[in-house]
Amino acid sequence: LLCPCLIYGAYIFLPFDAPLLPTVSARLVYTLRCATFATFPVVLGMIVSGISRLCSSALEPFGELHREVEIHRTYVSQSIHLFILYFFNMAVLATYLPQELLKLIPLLTGLFAISRLIFWMSYAIGHSFRAFGFSMTFLPLLAMLLWNLYGIFVLEPENLLS
Repeated sequence: LLCPCLIYGAYIFLPFDAPLLPTVSARLVYTLRCATFATFPVVLGMIVSGISRLCSSALEPFGELHREVEIHRTYVSQSIHLFILYFFNMAVLATYLPQELLKLIPLLTGLFAISRLIFWMSYAIGHSFRAFGFSMTFLPLLAMLLWNLYGIFVLEPENLLS
């Protein structure tokens, strides 16, 4: 319930508009530029994972990982998988959205980045707290996937194979 409220509030109250993007290629470039900001939590996780691996007291580099190192490694792995799903859904979504709704692309990017950071912090606290951050990442991704399938099969079925 929180994600739609956050997106709607940001859509209404943030004072920016998407640039005029008449072609599909311009929309994809815009999506690619926005997705660059979504890589921030992943890159930050890689840096912290590397530092924690260096600072761990393990004498064998391929030995058993400590809990702190395992948390960061798992976060980076899951974030990369979710980013790939996010990016492809966002690229398809950008082709179906009307011009006035293209403001959603950077808003969904910001929600993805913030929710991955919330997941990381809650995962470090304990396994039972990570559901909130994961749901803030996964449920908008699921909504984008459903909208994309609706757009492909219902809105433009004649362009399905073209």
